[in-house]
Amino acid sequence: MIAYEIRQGAYYDSVVLMQLQKSLAELDGVVDAGVVMATEANRDVLAASGMLPEGVTAKADDLLIVVKGEDEAAAQAALAQVDALLKRKQSSTAQDFRPKSLATAVTQHPDAKWVLISVPGRYAAGVAEEALDLDRHVFLYSDNVSLANEIKLKEKAREKGLLVMGPDCGTAVINGIGLGFANRVRRGNIGLVAASGTGLQAVSAEVHNLGGGISQAIGTGGRDVKADVGGITAHQAFDLLNRDPLTDVIVLISKPPSDAVASSLLRAAQKADKPVVVNFIGYAPPGRRLGNLLFASGLSDAAEHAVLLSNEVAAVLPERRPLQGWLRGLFSGGTLAYEMLLGLQSVLTPLYSNIPIRPEQKLADLMTSQAHTILDLGEDEFTQGRLHPMMDNDLRLRRLHQETADPDVDIILLDVVLGEGAHPDPAAELAPAIAEARRAGKRVAAIVVGTEDDPQNLDNQIERLAAAGAQVFPTVNEALDYVYNRLPAPEMAFRPVPLADFSQDGLTAVNVGVESFYESIKAQGGTAVQVDWRPPAGGNEKLMAILAKMKQSG
Repeated sequence: MIAYEIRQGAYYDSVVLMQLQKSLAELDGVVDAGVVMATEANRDVLAASGMLPEGVTAKADDLLIVVKGEDEAAAQAALAQVDALLKRKQSSTAQDFRPKSLATAVTQHPDAKWVLISVPGRYAAGVAEEALDLDRHVFLYSDNVSLANEIKLKEKAREKGLLVMGPDCGTAVINGIGLGFANRVRRGNIGLVAASGTGLQAVSAEVHNLGGGISQAIGTGGRDVKADVGGITAHQAFDLLNRDPLTDVIVLISKPPSDAVASSLLRAAQKADKPVVVNFIGYAPPGRRLGNLLFASGLSDAAEHAVLLSNEVAAVLPERRPLQGWLRGLFSGGTLAYEMLLGLQSVLTPLYSNIPIRPEQKLADLMTSQAHTILDLGEDEFTQGRLHPMMDNDLRLRRLHQETADPDVDIILLDVVLGEGAHPDPAAELAPAIAEARRAGKRVAAIVVGTEDDPQNLDNQIERLAAAGAQVFPTVNEALDYVYNRLPAPEMAFRPVPLADFSQDGLTAVNVGVESFYESIKAQGGTAVQVDWRPPAGGNEKLMAILAKMKQSG
């Protein structure tokens, strides 16, 4: 037999409901129980389990309690115990006084810099905006917050120098206190910025297990690194850790970000004066190590490298003139050109080529470079009726003169491949053209591939190219390193998040929603206050809309 009860506008957090459901199911004579806020999705789950009585007309903001008993008497007896079970749960976590509003809580606890929000998604944005209006950072655990609201909240936070972690942010560690589903880890000098909660947990826990420690671990929410949001919180968090004197190594973790966000984050990272470990899961890295950036192959690999780097003294990169124009690559080796294109596409836009990796990179006119361009001059369209550029430099010399004459070009990349069958003395032809480019104010980098036994005399080729003014490298990766260290920082002007909020031990926070987060902070030695939150206007959508208009007009 099934019995049920609907409590209109009765709000309880999901943990309380879970525990009430478990307690009801353990009662004598009870076969099964369901305790949910009566959203459409929750009603569908009950129906699939054969637990949704016919004729139920509960609304999303109503509490629906369903009990299946061995008989009607057992079901009704279980329902009669609901209030006692709820009271027992609430008394176990009660604080002396629970403010009814966020504003009251902040007034009574002015040192509370954080507001934790885990109310249903349709209310979460409003609570988060109220927290920002009260000049508080936000840990937004709630999901089902619209993308438009996320962007609005994060843009507002950025203007005020505040952080919004989330929505759907499951984990963070701030000033040694874990928020959400964080593991307990020691303090240290490794800072984390992570889009995913479990990724942050995996890396921070492994750092701890390897003997390292965490300065701050900042979650952003999974959508933050998508193109629509633009990595707002990720950039704020990275800037904060880069300024933090207690952080020596920074780790960036996420599922594949959008190309634009990956580019801007990596450009910001390579301008940092600290080593940065990057693990964009599923994202093809441009190299293993480029300047101060180290690209990890997985979460555990990221943790291992972070701990190793944290034990070293971070070297401050010398000042280098940033890229002030276009980059042009003139390659005779197709694989070398492709490797360079792969390495640059994450940090340079727009980028074009005759061997594009992505459709939008296709160069419209092979004879005219466009923006940043990487050319494989050994492709069929360039070798019809002429020798391959490894043997004949004529086409490359013509193109080199063309790039030199372009006032918007800054860096020119070349490869010089030695060996049997190749040009007997490429430096003889390339060095004068390189010297001409240098006199025109261009910077030239040459990748020389060969051995000391090659007929062209490797050392002699390098000496003459360098004497002409080229920076000479033995690998594409080292040439990429050269370029990375000369990329300008992205233009991300925003009010910095104050370091004072992240330079202490412990945390004082206001919790709105799931009570276990309040309990967790207190168990870790932090200070917390639980707000006795209820949906505005009892969850009545029409009344909520009226109240919102009144607030705006006021």
